[in-house]
Amino acid sequence: MNPNPSVPAQSAQEIFAEVYARLKAMAAHHLAAVGPAARVDPTVLVHELFLRMDAQDGLVFEHPAQFFSYAAQAMRHLLLDLARSHRSQRAGGLWQHVTLTANNETLVLESADQVIALDRALESLAEVDARAARVIELRYFAGLTSERAAEALGISKRTADRDWTFALAFLKSELDG
Repeated sequence: MNPNPSVPAQSAQEIFAEVYARLKAMAAHHLAAVGPAARVDPTVLVHELFLRMDAQDGLVFEHPAQFFSYAAQAMRHLLLDLARSHRSQRAGGLWQHVTLTANNETLVLESADQVIALDRALESLAEVDARAARVIELRYFAGLTSERAAEALGISKRTADRDWTFALAFLKSELDG
């Protein structure tokens, strides 16, 4: 049900077309952790995301924040699939150490094993604090700002920031220990 009848719900295809460039930049950011061994262009990753979303008949979003929430989960699963694929290659694949740089705190993923470990850590975080896990998905995988993540979850920016800080500490602890 659309909470704001004056703003019509949009199909995944309509929103996808509007945010294509942003999704492509987001994919490039995440593929930087994989390095050139992934042999996947950001465009290919975004198109795979589109195909997965398009396969869901009648997928409609009441606002763009819902789309980004869905896209964040799909991007996480695509990257996990990519990591598993490369991990299964003989000698661990051809991953390279790449440090991600950004204006905010990020998680540095150096190998397929770390991508898989991040997924496990996110599962553990979701058991402890599901909302904090969603904040990580929205900010890290969908590239949303704190404000947009808060809007998507229906919480205040301050709460989203606290969840982000807690989630980063939790994930770093899980990944380091």
